Amino acid sequence: MYQDRQVTVVIPCLNEEEGIQKVLSQIPGFVDEVIVVDNDSTDGTARIAREMGARVIHETFRGYGRAYKTGLLHARGDIIVTLDGDHSYPVDSLSYLIESLLGSRVGFVSASRFPIQNPDAMALKNLLGNKCLSLIMSLIYFRRVRDSQSGMWIFYKEALTRMNLVSDGMAFSEEIKIEAMLNRDIGFREIPINYSNRAGEIKLRPWRDGWSNLIFLFKKRIKGSPTSLKR
Repeated sequence: MYQDRQVTVVIPCLNEEEGIQKVLSQIPGFVDEVIVVDNDSTDGTARIAREMGARVIHETFRGYGRAYKTGLLHARGDIIVTLDGDHSYPVDSLSYLIESLLGSRVGFVSASRFPIQNPDAMALKNLLGNKCLSLIMSLIYFRRVRDSQSGMWIFYKEALTRMNLVSDGMAFSEEIKIEAMLNRDIGFREIPINYSNRAGEIKLRPWRDGWSNLIFLFKKRIKGSPTSLKR
């Protein structure tokens, strides 16, 4: 518990046996529940996570967004924190980020990797793609967003009841931020973090995922969004 609030950490994983052990070993003691969503891994990710005390949920339909939606639907905490299983996001910053949420007037805080403190932490093509997507998202939603692709978020579980999350792919990282920004009852802000090199194989397909995310941004803007978490 953190200040009388239960905390759940949700981590989507696809073949992350190299990084998940590092992540789980650094989870602070105030975290009440750790959910690892095994997205049909073919390595020892699920076994390692289970042995280290995480609650492992299997999602055989592969997809970044699908894994997240599955994990979020099972989360029990009052506050939810998300992490990648590759150890690229700072696990030791959880208390700092939760304090930022509690001290703000918003219901959703996104950890921004920019400005990047370690130039080697992100490939140039990924950096340029992220900057481009973040700029377009900022322009079409009239709100500056530094890191539209960040996968580390801290938010109140109650916010999920006001969101319509439909993406099963990488665009989920954009969608959940958009839902928070559009809903005045939630609210959105970004907090800078120290991003580091990932462990294990790279899953991101820059060109394919980039175009898919760009198309999703415009479709989402045109269609608008009702409220409720759906799968």
